Amino acid sequence: MDLRSELLPPLVNEQHLEALSQQIARISDRIQHNEPAAEAIEAFNKLTGHHYAPHDFAEYWASRSLSDFALEAARPAHPRVPDITRDEVAELIKRIMAADPGTDYYLRILDASLSHPAITDLIFYPPAELQDASPEQIADAAMSHRPIAL
Repeated sequence: MDLRSELLPPLVNEQHLEALSQQIARISDRIQHNEPAAEAIEAFNKLTGHHYAPHDFAEYWASRSLSDFALEAARPAHPRVPDITRDEVAELIKRIMAADPGTDYYLRILDASLSHPAITDLIFYPPAELQDASPEQIADAAMSHRPIAL
């Protein structure tokens, strides 16, 4: 299934990625040397629209590369698509399960667009009733969740 542009990871300019990578490296270096980094992190967050904390810079290398961190920062933090359809949710889940290069971005779309509190768990650590479920069944479970009104 072809996805509409709102659901695809946006292309990012290489120069922008390089600039973000340099900023991440500088902030990480400041943290590693116990130098003040709060202002630099605040400026980085303002530039990217994300809410990174010092620990995100101090140990990013334990879970991703510098270029992956820069790419994440360059893309929208909460890419909400309010009119996402069941078929689109199922397609995103298929791509996530296939370890598509856009997996991180697709997970952010689902997290921001659906009310289910643990969409990632439905995909990677499903409850017993969703063991070996199809992407469509997972999409149905995710989209059927309704938050409790307090």
